Amino acid sequence: MVQEEQDFNKMWSDLGMDVAAHNSLLDAVGQMYETVFLTQKNRPKSTTYLDNFANNLHSGRIREMVDARKDGKTKKIIGSFCLYVPEEIVIAAGGIEVGLCAGANWNTDEAERYIPRNTCPLIKGFMGFKLGRVCPYIESADLVVGENTCDGKKKAYEQFSKMKPMYVMDVPHVRNNNTKEIWRQEIYRFAEKMEDETGQKITLESLSRAIKLVNDKRRALQRLSMTRAADPAPISGLDSLLTIQAAFMDDSARLTQAINALAAECEERAATGVGVKPHGAKRVLYTGTPMAVPNWKLFNIIEKCGGVVVGEECCTGSRYYKDLVPEDGKTVEEMLDAIADRYLNIHCAIFTPNQDRRDDVISMAHRLHVNGVIDCSLQFCTLYDMESFSMEEAVQKAGIPYMHISTDYSTEDEGQLKTRVEAFLEMI
Repeated sequence: MVQEEQDFNKMWSDLGMDVAAHNSLLDAVGQMYETVFLTQKNRPKSTTYLDNFANNLHSGRIREMVDARKDGKTKKIIGSFCLYVPEEIVIAAGGIEVGLCAGANWNTDEAERYIPRNTCPLIKGFMGFKLGRVCPYIESADLVVGENTCDGKKKAYEQFSKMKPMYVMDVPHVRNNNTKEIWRQEIYRFAEKMEDETGQKITLESLSRAIKLVNDKRRALQRLSMTRAADPAPISGLDSLLTIQAAFMDDSARLTQAINALAAECEERAATGVGVKPHGAKRVLYTGTPMAVPNWKLFNIIEKCGGVVVGEECCTGSRYYKDLVPEDGKTVEEMLDAIADRYLNIHCAIFTPNQDRRDDVISMAHRLHVNGVIDCSLQFCTLYDMESFSMEEAVQKAGIPYMHISTDYSTEDEGQLKTRVEAFLEMI
């Protein structure tokens, strides 16, 4: 991290960041990464790519994006907070799409001047990161795209838009023929917004290439996910989570190549019985709220307690990669409709009714041979807290042990969580 600071301080300063505060954040995250990831045993060799990604997260990757705005390339950086923002459209319009959600507490007191104290840590995190000027992704973004997935985000965007240019998408909360058409029109409006922002027309060729590029990334993630059905699991939940987190920030073509290399190694490890935990280690399926960098707390606890996370039904998991956009569209309109239909099928807790999410959890649990399901909601996330009741009923009816956890980004409850997770693993 020291070398990174020496090489990139000027770039961060030019972005308007608080360099001293940012370097303190980098040091803390770097120490956390070493403690959480580099102490794991028997990791696949291909995870060195993930280590390099993490080390360059705020440096080399940012320079790539910033440089893409120079030398006549005029690439616009589009930040987003949610899966419902189609990266295919951003790419087709010549933009660079990156995820912005914050997975750590920062500048909390300042954030609470703009949003209530009893706001979920993810929202409070991205507000604190912006107010503290410590996130190069936020600071480098030419436009930030939000979405009305929950009331907390929707109202926080009103404050956030005073600090950054914003565009907010209207996501339906029910699925029927009427909302399908409304959502398609929302996708058309977003495409027009991207064309206006980048000055580049979305064409049949550019959209087709973008769909193929993102689908290839999803196919690679699907391939990696399939290897986790093996016992012993060839890759940890921590490294799998980091792979998905990278998918929101890294160059898509480069990352796809790296994921396929990792999947190939994991396929070989699965075939030869090589794993990150002993055969018979308790296998856990995670479901619940997304986990943005550097929120690795719960997975670290589960796997340090001897369990292994073999699947994630969440936005930083299977929801990101399980469905592809059809690649046979003959017109831009057909492809935009296909994109709209694919994204409306993301089974987030915003939807009511939401039987599809429960079905996904149970299907994944059987496919990945899990011993138990841990359902986690960030504190003050009403949507996932409310769904935990129906999720518990469905999972236990399927004969699968279940535990619900509510937590935040702090370390204060780690001892309590460790005790609960240990008891759950022993019980199953």
